Amino acid sequence: MERRIRRLLIANRGEIVSRVARTARAMGIEPVGVFAEPDRGLPYVRELDAAVELRGTTPGETYLDRARILEAARRLGADAVHPGYGFLSENAEFARQVEEAGLAWVGPPPGVIAQMGDKVAALAAMEAAGVPVLPRTLLDGEDAGGLAAQAAVVGFPLMVKAAAGGGGRGMRIVTDPAELEAAVAAARREAIGAFGDGRLFAEPYVIDARHIEVQVLADNHGNVAVLFERECSIQRRHQKIVEEAPSPAVSAEARERLIAAAIVAARAIGYRNAGTIEFLWRGDGRFSFMEMNTRLQVEHPVTELITGVDLVREQLRIAQGLPLSIRQEELRMSGHAIEVRLYAEDPAAGFLPQAGRVRLFSAPEAPWLRVDAGIASGSEISPYFDPMVAKVVAHGQTRDEAAARLAAALDRLTVFGPPTNRDFLRAVLRHPKFLEGETTTRFLETHAIAPGGPPDEVLAQAAALAALTGMWLRRRAARVQATIPPGWRNNPSQDQRTDFTAGERPLEVRYAPRRDGSWRVAVGQGVPREVRGFEVAGDMVTAELDGLRVTARWHHEGMSWWLHLGEHQVELTERPRLPERGGRESIAGGLTAPMPGKVVAVTVEPGQHVEAGDVVAILEAMKMEHRLFAGAAGTVREVRVEPGAQVALGDVIAVIDEEGATA
Repeated sequence: MERRIRRLLIANRGEIVSRVARTARAMGIEPVGVFAEPDRGLPYVRELDAAVELRGTTPGETYLDRARILEAARRLGADAVHPGYGFLSENAEFARQVEEAGLAWVGPPPGVIAQMGDKVAALAAMEAAGVPVLPRTLLDGEDAGGLAAQAAVVGFPLMVKAAAGGGGRGMRIVTDPAELEAAVAAARREAIGAFGDGRLFAEPYVIDARHIEVQVLADNHGNVAVLFERECSIQRRHQKIVEEAPSPAVSAEARERLIAAAIVAARAIGYRNAGTIEFLWRGDGRFSFMEMNTRLQVEHPVTELITGVDLVREQLRIAQGLPLSIRQEELRMSGHAIEVRLYAEDPAAGFLPQAGRVRLFSAPEAPWLRVDAGIASGSEISPYFDPMVAKVVAHGQTRDEAAARLAAALDRLTVFGPPTNRDFLRAVLRHPKFLEGETTTRFLETHAIAPGGPPDEVLAQAAALAALTGMWLRRRAARVQATIPPGWRNNPSQDQRTDFTAGERPLEVRYAPRRDGSWRVAVGQGVPREVRGFEVAGDMVTAELDGLRVTARWHHEGMSWWLHLGEHQVELTERPRLPERGGRESIAGGLTAPMPGKVVAVTVEPGQHVEAGDVVAILEAMKMEHRLFAGAAGTVREVRVEPGAQVALGDVIAVIDEEGATA
């Protein structure tokens, strides 16, 4: 039965809301939504026709609260709900409640979500349908002996997995039987926190496998279409960071086998709407079913770019009772597409999630480039939600062309503010083994990805431009004697000076004007440079340094400077002439929070002896657990936090008196 959707509630946040809203509008559907307090200023809120605030900060208080989402749908007059991905997108009870409220659910039937959301039940269903699966065993023991007996069914190495949920939560690789008990405890704790379900199972861990997934669409009229495969093998902490379509490892013959298996799987469970069937692909071409995601995937743009099919449009058609607008025999692949996930995280600090305000965000534009961003200049990145801030996707006629285009686009993408993995992604895309197609799940383990920092010459150019731009800003803001040329001094022999630091590195800049309008600029102990044609226009600054024309995007706030020169981003801190007083508390031997987050556990107590590397506390930030380790052997003098407490960056967690240290 057909039903017209007129107003669509998109029950999510960030870039996926903007993406769904774009297609909804093109179909004559009004997009509405919700937002948590920390997300008030994100771009997606402004792009909706209307939105309801969900008071609170945590996922449980906001986007995971089914009753509040349904109440928002009622207030907004929505007649359908699109869940996006994550949050409630694979919550069968929520889907059932949406339908019971008389709203159209843009997704599969609740019963199918429940069946495939339970990985153990999903494996059983696929096995019964004749789809290949790996052996598995439940992990319902608590003691080491019981767990060891259960694990013996599949052997080592093995993968511990949560029976519920997804997104890499509740997963641990175990190679040593002695590590099993701790891995199970951590996975169970993470699964309970994320999904409210602590059931675990284990299956063999296949070394150097690939993560291949197949996009499925099914309507209410018996039509099933498989839009080929994606490869998502390059992962960190079980989170995908690079995705592409098609896979460089899948031949035409193997692709037909994957399509056939996906059709069998979808029909066996009575699937409807968009879904993704994920397979573990071995080097010999064999594949095994892993799980099914009963929703739109983060990486769906690569499929859209190679097929020309708008997956959200098909989702909305199916939810209205309309048939698919495509047929399997009509589908063709065109070229290659690669997507990277831009995260607010610091690769130099172990990829710790970052929070804070985005001072400037600017992405290049090209016909072959797609940027689905959840941020804009001025957006606040919250510590409460996923750290992904954008997806950058490039299409090319060949895989090499797509990779080259995407890397070049990242060169030109500017993000000033919290650190991101931009440079790390560029290094992956240009790695020889990536270009050769050797993209297994152990890619990041077996290949050193070291993007490094900006070269010395780039730092010197950035410091010179920042010093001159600072001088220009001061003259522009001057209220008296504003007509005096920049840099004019009574004593022309005395250079002006600005001191910066780039990380821990000091950069002293001395500069003075010349009679012909040029500048003499020296950075550190370097040879003075002749600077001509200095000009500031908006957020761009241009100058010729010893005849070399350099253009940079810049932003200045307080004592901080950001500059983007060529492919490099540089952050400088201007050093004050007078020493600053006050600041964050600093304690010798103090273990501090490396990011804002929630304390999950404290594993030490005052008076306890610890060794270097012992876990002191476990912090949860942006959906992941992070263990905090003692830096040296010593005795715990003080513990300043309790489980459940929220901490800010730099807050003292515990104080440890190190062995051999003197007061």
